[in-house]
Amino acid sequence: MPDVFTPAKRSEVMSRIRSTGNAATELRLRDLLRAAHITGWRRQVSLCMPHPRAAEKKPRRPRVRPDFVFRKERVVVFVDGCFWHGCPRHATRPRQNRKFWDEKIARNRQRDRLVTRELRKSGWTVLRLWECALSRKRQAHTLARLRRALGMP
Repeated sequence: MPDVFTPAKRSEVMSRIRSTGNAATELRLRDLLRAAHITGWRRQVSLCMPHPRAAEKKPRRPRVRPDFVFRKERVVVFVDGCFWHGCPRHATRPRQNRKFWDEKIARNRQRDRLVTRELRKSGWTVLRLWECALSRKRQAHTLARLRRALGMP
């Protein structure tokens, strides 16, 4: 069936669709945390990041929503999808519209670096986990990383 919109209109329509998060991977990590009896976390808590132009009068502070936040320990956890964030092991590149997807993933990675840098400047410990790190084979290693970041034995 042919598209009823022009390419510009289709782009506008698609730009208004907001994602609901990487629910499956977040739920896998949630189950892993519960099984390991790691508590004190909240999901999808919105945090203010320091604004690079803090000298402005009443600057609008950008917000970020990590997948998991441990407020007491000041640790945030992001679960990055292998496709969307360009996992070096498992990312695949679509054959169609390759330039668009390469640019999209590059922007995602650039935003990830910016968010990580700004949160660390604010005193947060940032832990980024690949989606593939939640597999059964790598769960023990992932839990060890989490415990180290949380200061647990």
